Amino acid sequence: MNCFFCQYKTSPSYKDVDNLEKFLSPRKKILGRDKTGICAKHQRQLTKHIKYARYLALIPYVSYQSLR
Repeated sequence: MNCFFCQYKTSPSYKDVDNLEKFLSPRKKILGRDKTGICAKHQRQLTKHIKYARYLALIPYVSYQSLR
């Protein structure tokens, strides 16, 4: 499996929220490289940009699901 960012010759950006959310689980946890297929370089960048987007409140820290 090729890296998504290498394939499109781009890099992760905190501004591109739609793209970042592809690499989050339904509970908004960051998915690992084994699930996403991203190379190590871009996984490190992706993690930093997701955390920064969370800090800026562009992405929620957790999903809002009803408690049972």
